[in-house]
Order: sequence, then structure tokens, then C-alpha cells
Amino acid sequence: MKKRPFKPVTTTIARAMLAILLLSVMTTSFALVTLASSLNDAEAINVSGSMRMQSYRLAYDIRTDSEQVATHIAQFEQSLFSPSMAALEHWTVPSDIRLHYYNLIGRWENLQPLIENGQSQQFLDEVATFVDRIDRFVFELQEFSVIKLQVLAITGGIGLSLILIIVLFTIHFTQRKVVSPLNQLVSASKQIQNGVFDIELNVKSDNELGTLASTFSQMATELGKLYRGLEKSVDEKTRRLRHANESLEVLYHCSQELSVSRLSSKNFAAMLDTMVNIEGLTAAKLIIEESSGGNTEITAGQPADQQWQYQDLELDNQVLGQLWWQYTLPCPDKNLIDNIARTLSRGIYYNRAQKQAEQLLLMDERATIARELHDSLAQSLSYLKIQMTLLKRQLGKNEIDNSMQIITDIDSGLSGAYTQLRELLSTFRLTIKETNFGEALVEMLKPLEEQSDALLIIDNHLSSLNLDAHHQVHLLQLIREAVLNSIKHAEADEIIIACHQSGDQVNITISDDGQGFDPTSEKLNHYGLAIMTERASRLNGELKINTKQGSGCEVALSFSLEP
Repeated sequence: MKKRPFKPVTTTIARAMLAILLLSVMTTSFALVTLASSLNDAEAINVSGSMRMQSYRLAYDIRTDSEQVATHIAQFEQSLFSPSMAALEHWTVPSDIRLHYYNLIGRWENLQPLIENGQSQQFLDEVATFVDRIDRFVFELQEFSVIKLQVLAITGGIGLSLILIIVLFTIHFTQRKVVSPLNQLVSASKQIQNGVFDIELNVKSDNELGTLASTFSQMATELGKLYRGLEKSVDEKTRRLRHANESLEVLYHCSQELSVSRLSSKNFAAMLDTMVNIEGLTAAKLIIEESSGGNTEITAGQPADQQWQYQDLELDNQVLGQLWWQYTLPCPDKNLIDNIARTLSRGIYYNRAQKQAEQLLLMDERATIARELHDSLAQSLSYLKIQMTLLKRQLGKNEIDNSMQIITDIDSGLSGAYTQLRELLSTFRLTIKETNFGEALVEMLKPLEEQSDALLIIDNHLSSLNLDAHHQVHLLQLIREAVLNSIKHAEADEIIIACHQSGDQVNITISDDGQGFDPTSEKLNHYGLAIMTERASRLNGELKINTKQGSGCEVALSFSLEP
């Protein structure tokens, strides 16, 4: 298709304005020229009309032998050759009028001598014909003036008509080539603002607006493609973010189930219920394997008569169970299922570790009880057993005095064993009701202070925030054991418990002004030093005992809060 030539709107409108201007100038110029030429017409008609009266006046003067004949002749000639009559010689005056004017001059030149030569009768005979010519001349002047006015009117009408036509054309052209395309562009802009990019502009102009409309349509098409591409990208990103959010929510709920203090089958069932909520999954099953005994199986969802998918639950290369699931379209996220499987693996491992830790704690406490019994009641009972053997031998020999001594020793041993049993019961029944270490220490030492006349002085500067339950229990037990030894064996009047902290280093000292003891003596076990040493080792600390016979005793514990 041949490309149409480019026609700027400004050029077309400028041409129309120029045409209107030219027509206006031409019409106005013609009107001005016509009006200028018509300025003498009225005067010429008046003068030519007066020439008829002057001709008759000359005839009257001749008849009456008036003395003003010469004056009237001069006036006639003045009228005949006046400027308005002389203007008839211009080229714009029709040749017929000029010829007629020249004939009037010639006829006057023929009549004037008749008057001057006294041929009055001949002049009177020619006056009527001369006036007739003047009448025709006046009529021609009048007709010429009328024609000029008609031509002026026709020319003005034609000029106005052409100007009107050009104005109407310009309005139509502007409406069709400018206003209509602009309205379409405005409407298209509003559609684009509302997100509608499928725009068809019916503008087939070969001007700037046609080019603008074509370019705007192409731009709208490109914007539509970009917008749809962005919408698709945004939808895809939104879908991924929603999927990631759902995955994080599932993993969060599963992790929350692991945050409980003790895992049970309900927690694993809750994890499976959360897993079934994943889009595409219909059922899930968890099988926890046991090395000996029956396996544990937990099911969630609505199992269907279809194939199960499964994945081993491994941790540290150890298979702890299997995770089974059924699904429909759309397929669930395999990575999410892998993360849930790892979470379940950690849960199973954590559950077993919890049980193992509880068992270790139980066995450790039982071992502590056994050591306490061995260091106290077992030794006392062994001593009583030995005394009973000796008593039997003495009775067999009938040695009454020795038997009474042995009975006294047995009675003393039983009293000591009873006292030790009460102390053990107090130790095992020790409860910590206060979470604040200072308050718990005061509450623990109150019963001991009531059992003795010794003055207990507490100098505590430890912050409970830095002590966990493990630290607090062992510290209280160790301090209690040391204070109890000072009360029972040292016969002290003053016992000072000092607790200080420097950074992560904790220093505990229990000192008394009692009688002290020899560290090399075999009776060390009576002071529970072995038990205190064991508790210090559980705190990863160091226990020192500074004492000698008759100069009091100081038990010093030092350990770090760092794990």
C-alpha cells in the first residue's frame, strides 16, 4: 500500500487562515476602491442634472435678453468641466459613459458659438435635444453607479460566502482531524489509567495526530504486554510467597510441637494433622521403629485405596522410622515434606533423649541415695553388726561387764543411725520453693539454725538470673552439707556462708570457728566430704578444704558459669 503524504495540521489550518485573510483583504480592498470611485458619482449626477436646468436657464436668458447670459454660460462650462465630471475620464469608467461625456462636450462646443454669434433661435431649437442627451448621460451615470453598487454587493457576498465556506471547512477539518482524535486519545488515556490496554483508535489521519494516535496505539499494545507480563510475574511471585508462607507456617507449627517439655504421641499426631493441611496431601502416617517390641503407628487424614509414598526418618545415619503419605493433584512440595521429615526425626530423637535423660537422672539420684546410705546407715549398721557379733561372744563367755559395754555401744550406734536417717530424710525431702537463690538459701538454712545454737551469717552477692536450676540445686545441697557438718562435728559458735561472683566465676565459702579436724583422719566420711566433692565435680568446679585440728574449717568452692 502506497504511503500517503504527510500533511501537517498546522499547515492546513495556516492555509485556511491565509485564504480567509486574502479574501478579506481582497473584498475589503475592492469595496474600498469601489467606494472611493463612487464618491464622485453622486456629485457627477448632481452636476449633470444641474446642467439640464442651466441649459433651460440659458434658453430663458436668450428669450428675455438677460444680461446674465455670460455668467450663466461660465457656470455651465464650470459644471461641464468640474472635477467630478473630469473624473469620468478615468479608465475605470465605462467607455460608453466617457464617449457620451465627450459627445456632450462636443455638442456644447457647437452650441456655445450659436449664443455668442446671436443665433438665438437655432440654439433654442437645439436645447431640447441637448437636454435629452444630458438626461441620457445622467441616466447612464446613475445606472453605472447602481451597477458598481451591485458589483460591490455581489463581490462582498461572494467574499463573505467564500470566507464562510473556508471557516466551515476549517471547523469541520478541526473537528475531524484534531478534536475527534484528541477525544479518542483522552478516552484511551482514561482506559489505560483503568488498566485496559486493548485499545483501537479509529484515527486515519495523515497528520501529526494520526502519527500520535498510531504511536499511542503501539505504546498501549506494548504497555499491555508489559502489564500482563508483570501481572503474571506478580501472580507467580505471590503464589510462591503464599506457598513459602504456608510452608513456614507448617514448619513453625511442627517446631512448636517440639518446644514442649515432654513429647508424646499427641504432639506427633498434631504434626501429622498440620502436614495433612498442605495442599495436595490427603493422608499421612508415621511409623516409629523400636529395636525390640512393637512399632508405634500414628495416622492423620483420610487414607484412600491408593498407593502410599514413604520416606525414611534418619538422623546421624540412624533410621528412626518412616513417614508415609498419600496425595492428589496438585502435587505437594517435596522439599516441605523433607523438612517435615527432618523435624519428625528430631522429634523422635528428642523424645528418646528425653527418656534417656530422665532415666539417667533417676539412676543418678538413686546412686546418690545409695552413696548417702553407704556413707551413713551402711557404716552404722556394719558397726552394729560387728558389735552384735562381739556381744554374742561375750555372752558365750559370760562376761557381763564387757557385754554391758557392748550393749551401750550398740545403743549409741542405734541412736547415731537414727540421727543419720533423719538427716538423710531431710536431705531427700529438701524442696526448693523459691526461684530466687538468696531466698531459697535462707529458707533452707532456717531448719538448721533451729537445730543449733551457732550463729549463721549469710553474705550472698549472687544473682539468681545467672544461675540455672542445675546450679542452684547443687549449690544449696553442698552448702547444706557443709553447714550440717559444722553443726554436727565442729561445735562451732559462728558459721559464715559467703557467696560472691566475679564475671562468670562463682566463689562459695562456708567457714566456722569450730574445733576443726585432721584431714588425714579416717573419719573424713563422717563429714560428708566425699558427697560435697562429687557435687562440686557436677558443677565442673573445684572444692578445697582448709582446716587443721583446733583452728576451725573453711570449705571453698569455685566454678564457672560458662557451659
